[in-house]
Amino acid sequence: MILMKFTLVIITAISLAVSGSSCRSTKAINKTLATKDSIVAPLSIPGSRDSILLNDEVKLAIRNNYRDFETFSAKIKVDVEAKDNVPELTANLRMIKDSVIWVSLQATFLNIEAYRVRITKDSVILLNKLEKEVQYRSLDYLQEVTQIPFDFKTIQDMLIGNPVFFSDTMATVKRKDDQVLVYAVGNLFKNLLTIRGANSQLEHSKLDDIDVNRNRTASISYNDYEIINGKPFSNRRQIIVTEKNRIDIKLNFKQVEFNKELSVAFSVPKNYKRK
Repeated sequence: MILMKFTLVIITAISLAVSGSSCRSTKAINKTLATKDSIVAPLSIPGSRDSILLNDEVKLAIRNNYRDFETFSAKIKVDVEAKDNVPELTANLRMIKDSVIWVSLQATFLNIEAYRVRITKDSVILLNKLEKEVQYRSLDYLQEVTQIPFDFKTIQDMLIGNPVFFSDTMATVKRKDDQVLVYAVGNLFKNLLTIRGANSQLEHSKLDDIDVNRNRTASISYNDYEIINGKPFSNRRQIIVTEKNRIDIKLNFKQVEFNKELSVAFSVPKNYKRK
């Protein structure tokens, strides 16, 4: 059951979005998001034409790096550090845009498939191949288990590496040394993005729950970029989620492919017990 729970957490976390930070940017993030007052008065930006141009330039760069696709597949080595011991995992991920998310999860030390998951816009099917069990759930079940509010598109964006819980409509932009910080407040989260480099690569995202009673944060670092199909893609990511407990997930992407023909076959053996 523990491994199944982490399977769902990993699926929703695998791409929780946006980038990697140095110690300097982490300090800047923590300072910026230290209090709820920052919702009312975010980053202080001079009211000049240059700052307006910087805003437009950065927002355009974020939009240009937004990755569209028809299909996506990857093999992902997953290392989880948490209160409960979780073995090293290998995830095979396949996605057909706006249709299906298919994940096969293997416990590396067993060298056999342990779980298979199929997610659509309104349903989740979970196969426990070790216990020969199947679960049929709604998408709401995934929200309940992971305690992350999302729809199908949000999961899809997380997995592909696009920003989530972020809108640039009211975003504030500030340049700091060789970094650009982009701060936005949504209905659920405050989000601070750190951008660096000629390609305006998203290096880090710091998400803080608007509800201070939840005390829920997520820190996402993206590293080891390569250009795939004309856009940057991070092959190494680290996601740290903290609420009552801390979960540290490290992801290493291999065999990344876009827009290739994929099979997302998902059959349930007749001898599997429905749970």
